[in-house]
Amino acid sequence: MGVYDFTVKTNKGVEKSLADYKGKVLLIVNTASKCGFTPQFEGLQKLYTQYKDKGLEILGFPCNQFAEQDPGSAEEIQTFCKLNYGVTFQIFEKGDVRGENAQPLFKYLTAQKKFEGFNKNHPIAEKLEEALKANFPEYLEGDGIKWNFTKFLIDKEGNVIKRFEPTTDPADIAPEIEKLL
Repeated sequence: MGVYDFTVKTNKGVEKSLADYKGKVLLIVNTASKCGFTPQFEGLQKLYTQYKDKGLEILGFPCNQFAEQDPGSAEEIQTFCKLNYGVTFQIFEKGDVRGENAQPLFKYLTAQKKFEGFNKNHPIAEKLEEALKANFPEYLEGDGIKWNFTKFLIDKEGNVIKRFEPTTDPADIAPEIEKLL
């Protein structure tokens, strides 16, 4: 079982096999439109623009699971991302990314790369950890996704190489992407 064995739905409801991305470097991200990390769309788009012609694909998966920070319809989410951040990378169907109802892809990703902690140098890291402890302490248990904008880097063979928490800015992932391209 690997990343290429999964089929997901685009934001238009069309099934898409991740095998279509064989030979590409992937950055798979759970996203949200009304989150403190939402400005990361800008950084993700910059990465995509910079590296798409060299073989990078960014796959965005909206999720309303974390404090209901992505309540919109598929069309509303796509429009928001395009108008506010110029997003041109693929946005997929909204769904859960942790827990019993998590999309199978995200169950697989979190089984491959465990939670190793937040980047304490990020300006929101302390606030995020405090908010989780106060409001969602169960999210801090285990290796499940902790919040929006968790990112998984996949190499050209479909191997999950690295997991980046929301407290890692997209620009900081560029050197890791370059190694795989």
